[in-house]
Amino acid sequence: VLLRMHSVGICGSDVHYWQHGRIGDFVVKDPMVLGHEASGTVIKVGSGVTHLKPGDRVAIEPGVPREMDEFCKTGRYNLSPTIFFCATPPDDGNLCRYYKHSANYCYKLPDNVTFEEGALIEPLSVGIHACKRAGVTLGSKVFVSGSGPIGLVNVIVAKMMGAAAVVITDLSASRLQKAKEVGADFTIQVKNETPQEVASKVESLLGCMPEITVECTGVQACIQAGIYATRSGGTLVLVGLGPEMVTVPIVNAAVREVDIRGIFRYCNTWPVAIALLASKRINVKPLVTHRFPLEKALEAFETTKRGEGVKVMLKCDPTDHNP
Repeated sequence: VLLRMHSVGICGSDVHYWQHGRIGDFVVKDPMVLGHEASGTVIKVGSGVTHLKPGDRVAIEPGVPREMDEFCKTGRYNLSPTIFFCATPPDDGNLCRYYKHSANYCYKLPDNVTFEEGALIEPLSVGIHACKRAGVTLGSKVFVSGSGPIGLVNVIVAKMMGAAAVVITDLSASRLQKAKEVGADFTIQVKNETPQEVASKVESLLGCMPEITVECTGVQACIQAGIYATRSGGTLVLVGLGPEMVTVPIVNAAVREVDIRGIFRYCNTWPVAIALLASKRINVKPLVTHRFPLEKALEAFETTKRGEGVKVMLKCDPTDHNP
């Protein structure tokens, strides 16, 4: 389908590519369009497309498998080695006025879900995938490390999935305030505590060690705190990406049967997210703190780089005057 883009969120990875030209093995070798948190309006469909028509408002899932391999067959298409992914070199993203995408990965938005909410489905999906991999369920006690956009969506999703109590840590008081707004029960502003000290603060606030920790920073000390904090037999999910090599108390995790799980993006989350947004069971609107027109993209990226606000949203459609 051909889309006229509407709202595109800026992600930390976009800023990282812009600043450093690479993330791990993904290296920018040629000019690349950024942007992968997006929604827009269908303006043209291919001859085989039946579920969408011009005028439909859609949210875009940025990862599209190029072939039906074993990972696709088992429903874990995010792990497919040949996947196309917006704004991951060498694939162009969708921070532009017009964009072409696979119709199967464009999801129709109900009338009561805004373009902006549609663009937020991408970060929200990370939370859905992480909390599913973590096994969050009725009554879970959860520790979320890091209160950036991804930490916040994990708070929202964990509460939605039945977590009884969520504690979140960050360096920034304003980000922790935002975490309170979206449903965190307890916040810890980390200053210069050791990982063990952070873990014991988590335990004293929750009244017990959490069964689940979702680590959203990638910082070595935070991963260490995550291992120390998680209850024996519990699960630590690593969402944040930091240095390639990290020193962690692996024996502590091993002898206490703490499961350490990774996640890579998400899969099969857009229908879930749309259902949650349409039913008003979750509210992601507080995440957007800044809005810029496409012409001011540089200013928007600078704002994100400085760590101001939470989610910065770019408006790509100059004819649209809605907030």
